[in-house]
Order: sequence, then C-alpha cells, then structure tokens
Amino acid sequence: MILFVRDLTVIDAAYLCPHRGIVGDSWLVDVELTGELNEMSMLFDFARVKKQLKAIIDTHVDHRLLVPQKAPETMIEPAVAGYLYVDFLSDDHTIHLHCPDQAFAIIPDAEITTESVTDYLLALIREQLPGNIDGLTITLRHEAIPTPSYHYTHGLKKHDGNCQRIAHGHRSMIELWVDGARDHSLEQYWATRWQDIYLGTAEDLVSLSELELSETGLELANDEQHYCFRYRSAQGDFQLAIPKESCEIIDTDTTVELLAAYIARQLKPQLDHKKLKVVAYEGVGKGAIELC
Repeated sequence: MILFVRDLTVIDAAYLCPHRGIVGDSWLVDVELTGELNEMSMLFDFARVKKQLKAIIDTHVDHRLLVPQKAPETMIEPAVAGYLYVDFLSDDHTIHLHCPDQAFAIIPDAEITTESVTDYLLALIREQLPGNIDGLTITLRHEAIPTPSYHYTHGLKKHDGNCQRIAHGHRSMIELWVDGARDHSLEQYWATRWQDIYLGTAEDLVSLSELELSETGLELANDEQHYCFRYRSAQGDFQLAIPKESCEIIDTDTTVELLAAYIARQLKPQLDHKKLKVVAYEGVGKGAIELC
C-alpha cells in the first residue's frame, strides 16, 4: 500500500554554489510512504504525516543556508559554542559567515542538488517512522512558473522566527501591471536584476573590521570587494561578507511588503502618471501587493 501527500510543505532556503554564489530557492515537497496497514487500518495517520514529517523538514532544512560539506570550496570550523565559521572559496565567489549553527544545514555531499537534499532528509526521517512503514520517497520540485522569476537571499533581523537567519532565500515570480496590463518586459528586467541576488539592508552594513570571521575570512575578505553585514537578533549574532556584485542594498528591511514598495518606487518615475501594480512573491503562493 502507498500513502501519498502532495505539497506537504515548502522549503524556503539558500545554498552555496561555486558558480552562482548564494542562491535562494523554494522547493515544494511531496512524500510517499509504503508498507503494511496498522491496527487502525492505516499506513500512517495523515495528521501525523503532516505534523511529524513537516516538522522534521522545517526544523532541519527550511530557512537555513545549505552548505555542501564535501565541496572543495567549503571550509567549516567551530567558533564559540553554538556558532560556526563557514567560508566558501570558489573562483567566482568568496563568501564568509559567522553565525549560530542553526543557521546552516551541513549537507554531506559535494554539491547542493535536489538529490543531495533529498538524501539528507531521507536519512533524518526514516529513523522516526513506525515499524509498519518499509518505504519512503521524498520529491523536491520547483513551482511551475511560466513567466520571469528570480532567486533572492536575505535575512530579517526583526523577525521573531527563522526568517531572522541572515542567509535564507526564495525562488519567486513577479507580476508587474501597468494600467491594468501585464508588462512582461518589466518583469524580465527585475528577473535579470535580481537573479541570484543577496538583498541587504543598508542599516546592517558594517566595515570588515567589525566582523569576527575565521582566519581565512579575515585574510580573504576586504571592504573594496565585499559588503559586510552584521546584526543581532533573537537567535544570536549573524555576520556575513559577500561579494558586492552579488548584492543590492535596500534602504529598508527586506520583508516582501517592503520589497514590493521598493520595486514600485524604482519603477514609478519611469511610468509618468500610469497606474502600477506590483505583485511581489516570497517563494510559493504568498507575497505582497503594492498599488500606486
């Protein structure tokens, strides 16, 4: 017998890639369980599937930075108790972090792919399934987006949940309506502008001298080539040095509400007196709308 749950949850995370840098992404999660019926004539109660399996995924992967442990570009060192240094040293991107360990998911592979993340989750979940379950399949998939979209990464220091982690992200579509009609050329412009972008808040900018990075990070990072961010929130002290070409600095926090307003402010002067509707998405199926 097979029990399935489609759209069990959405993983909004970011990962390190030698060619793209920090990449924000969003994956829908489907689950299938196989086995024998239990004493309740069930494989596994749907309520428990949705609660227990979703909790494991949300706890261990969602809103974290996924780090390919076996990649030659990756360096991971313990810092003070509960914190890690992570340095990622590719030819195209040198990225340095000092964050609480809960900000990271250390994936035991050389590359972050849907397959490597799936294997990581399978190992976590299998050991918590009841004895009548003998098979588990997890499928990570992207939302089908037929129009322009972008990948962005950010952190929200004022958030009281996991969004405060400095490098989590989303794969998001965007809708831009001018005088009631979709403008795909403007959408493509923003999709290109924010492809694999880190959206940083201006008030979180610091100099390199204000960061406490690993010896490697302090040796390789510099104020000319890197933007440095640091903030303290409920989960701890978050620090990041990232190449400037991978960033756009926003004059507000980077909540989706304020990103919608930011896009509108950027576009409105080009549109004379035309009406503008910005539909900004944060991952799958949620976002904010700005009308002006």
